[in-house]
Amino acid sequence: MQQAELLAALLLEGNSAKVWDNLQKNSHLSRIEVYQNLITPAMQHIGYLWETNQITVADEHLATATCDFVLSKLAYQREKSQTGKRAMFLCLDGEQHYIGLKMVNSLFEENGWETKYFGPSLPLEYALTTAIDWKPSVIGMSVSIVYHLPKLKEYADAFAKLPHKPIVLLGGRLTGKYDLLPYCSDQTVILKDLPQTKEWLQNHKVGGQQNAIF
Repeated sequence: MQQAELLAALLLEGNSAKVWDNLQKNSHLSRIEVYQNLITPAMQHIGYLWETNQITVADEHLATATCDFVLSKLAYQREKSQTGKRAMFLCLDGEQHYIGLKMVNSLFEENGWETKYFGPSLPLEYALTTAIDWKPSVIGMSVSIVYHLPKLKEYADAFAKLPHKPIVLLGGRLTGKYDLLPYCSDQTVILKDLPQTKEWLQNHKVGGQQNAIF
């Protein structure tokens, strides 16, 4: 946790160069190890500092923006082979916590998927329009706020009715805190963290309709 807290402090400074240098010192780690062991706990620590009023919302926004920049830089460090598979990723309307979703999108790209990443707060009508036109094999969503759970059911049901039958993935910090099955279909598979996402990518064949939570 000490490394993560140091990274959190650098993110709160808003100095992307220092953050990048810190990550380069851990170049022996795989990308998912960087995400799981450094960036995720660093952002969780920042969330704790905000929840306990040790930092302001402005500090949290600066750290998130800095993290976003560094994640984008990491995503373009490696050559990517293409599999021909498509995935789109979005946060439910009103959801602003998107860093975890961006890391998942990067893992899909690293595994050869063509992706569309929409970031925070995408209304369902626009998500459906893209899904109908682009026909992705996978649609990934993220939810982190309890009062958005009714929207989760609305999105999951709407995507399940799409004619091309995409696999629907849902992630976010609520997966480790609550039973989300009542808000999803009977076929929901819960994947609670990045290692489970990696396993899904390695083992899951595209085809058929189901919902999964990563």
